Amino acid sequence: MRMNNLKYSEMILDHFKNPRNMGVMENPDAEAAVGNRTCGDVMKIMIKVKDDKIEDIKFQTFGCVAAIATSSMVTEMAKGKSLDEAKKITNKDVAKALGDLP
Repeated sequence: MRMNNLKYSEMILDHFKNPRNMGVMENPDAEAAVGNRTCGDVMKIMIKVKDDKIEDIKFQTFGCVAAIATSSMVTEMAKGKSLDEAKKITNKDVAKALGDLP
């Protein structure tokens, strides 16, 4: 599929069309928001932690196909991991898991 003259992998499109862990979390243990001034994407992520592991994770993203897909993928990669393990997830790890971003 092409959007904005970019070709997206099937994995990217799957996470865009069927995002995992999207939504709002009541009473999260922690939350953070990041944005990209260049393109206007904004992502908020919320977590619940139990025994130093990410028990639940949710995100809200306003942005393009890639922003939503990467938000979905990073929540899948972080869920169930310890906080230290989750901190080690890089943007390259997420891009590779999605089949590379255009």
